[in-house]
Amino acid sequence: MSSAGKWIIGIVAAFAGMGFIILAMAVFMLATAVTAPESDTYEESWGGTSSDRVALIEIETPIFDAEDVVRQLRKYRQWNTVKAIVLRLDSPGGAVVPSHEIYEEVLRTEKHGKPVVVSMGSVAASGAYYIACGASRIVSNPGTITGSIGVVSEFASFGELLDKIGIETTIIKSGEYKDIGNPAREMRDREREHLQRTIDNIYDQFVEVVVRGRQLSDDSVRTLADGRIFTGEQAYGLGLVDTLGTLQTAVTIAGTLGKIEGEPRITREREEESLMDIVLGAQTRQTIEDMGTRLRNQSPLEYRLIY
Repeated sequence: MSSAGKWIIGIVAAFAGMGFIILAMAVFMLATAVTAPESDTYEESWGGTSSDRVALIEIETPIFDAEDVVRQLRKYRQWNTVKAIVLRLDSPGGAVVPSHEIYEEVLRTEKHGKPVVVSMGSVAASGAYYIACGASRIVSNPGTITGSIGVVSEFASFGELLDKIGIETTIIKSGEYKDIGNPAREMRDREREHLQRTIDNIYDQFVEVVVRGRQLSDDSVRTLADGRIFTGEQAYGLGLVDTLGTLQTAVTIAGTLGKIEGEPRITREREEESLMDIVLGAQTRQTIEDMGTRLRNQSPLEYRLIY
C-alpha cells in the first residue's frame, strides 16, 4: 500500500475514533442525566443601588420536571434580602403535573408575602402560561408567542409497518383499556372516547386556572382556549397579560411590589461549569439533560405548544 493510502486510512480511522468517543460521551451524559443529581451551583448578583434584591428564576426549556424551580422558589422566599421574584419564562410548556406543581409553588410564595412577577421571553405558551397565571403580574414582550391554552396527547401507531415486516405482538392485560395507546395497533373508538374525556377534564382544570388567575369569565376564556397562539400584544388586548415590556420592566415592577427603595439588585442561581460543558458545550449538555429528564418523567398528557 502506498504512503498516501496509509495516510488516508489513518485519517479515516482517527475521525472514526473521535466519532466513537463523542458518541460514547453523549450516551454517558444521557445516562447520567437520567440518574445523577443536579450539578453544583453558585449565586450571581449584579446591578442595583439597593441592598434589597429581586431573585431571577429562569425556565428556558420544555417543562418536564418541577423539582429545581420549586426548590429555588422555596429558597428565595426564605431569604430576607430577597423582596420579590421574577420568573423568566421562555418555554413552550410541557407535562401537566410539573406545570401545576410550579404554579402551586408560585401561589404559596405569594401567600408567604413575596410577590412573583412573570417575564415572558420569546415563547411562553401552554404549560408556561399555566404557570404565569399564578403570578402577581405578567409582563410580556409585544412579540412573545403565548397562549396555546389546551391539552395535547400524542400516540404513534406502527401496526401497518409491523405487519409489513412480519412482526407480531401479544398483549396479556387485565382490562379493556390497560394497553390504551399501544403503538402496535390502531386505537379503538372506545379508547379514543375515553382519552378525550380525560383530556377534557384536564382542559377544564387549565381553564379554571386562567379564569381564577386573570379574573375573566369562564365563557370568555373558553372562547380563547382552543389551542391558538397569540402575540404578546394580542394577549395584552385580550386580558391574558398585564403589561407589555422587557425583563427589566418585570424587575422594576417586582421591586415596586416588594417595596424596594431605589433600583433593586438582581440575584440568580448559576450552575458551575462542568467537564461536559467544556467538551461538548453547555447547550449540548443541556439538551442531553433535557432528554434524560423527559425520559424520567414521561407523560401522555401535556400542556405544550407543538411546533
